[in-house]
Amino acid sequence: MTIQRMDNVGIVVEDMEAAVAFFTELGMEVEGKGQVEGPWADQTVGLDGVRCDIVMMRTPDGHGRFELAKYLTPAAIAANPQNPPHNTVGMHRVMFVVDDIEDVVARLRTHNAELVGEVTQYEDSYRLCYVRGPEGIFIGLAEELG
Repeated sequence: MTIQRMDNVGIVVEDMEAAVAFFTELGMEVEGKGQVEGPWADQTVGLDGVRCDIVMMRTPDGHGRFELAKYLTPAAIAANPQNPPHNTVGMHRVMFVVDDIEDVVARLRTHNAELVGEVTQYEDSYRLCYVRGPEGIFIGLAEELG
């Protein structure tokens, strides 16, 4: 048996407003908001007393979604190290294809995003970069060439 599709990527945040603004600037759209709590939530994530605010965001094509979660209880735990380098073991970034990489980086900087290295070119195919957004959220940007 195989999977049917990837449904969403979950990201735990402390500042929901900043995270929503960052991904909205990138071009994602808020799909829905709500609060999650109760025995089913506790059992699913393996924590007791779960209560968290959720914002579902989707890409403009409707195929990709993020679930932003702000834990009210139990309190969120900070990751260590705070801003891990790219070679840290584990999941660390999501890549987005954009029309104009320079424009996107400039717009994200208004949301306190930082360019991790620099915008580079891979052969005649892509311009690429990594950006660190609010709360250390790490994303990749790719602009297709030609």
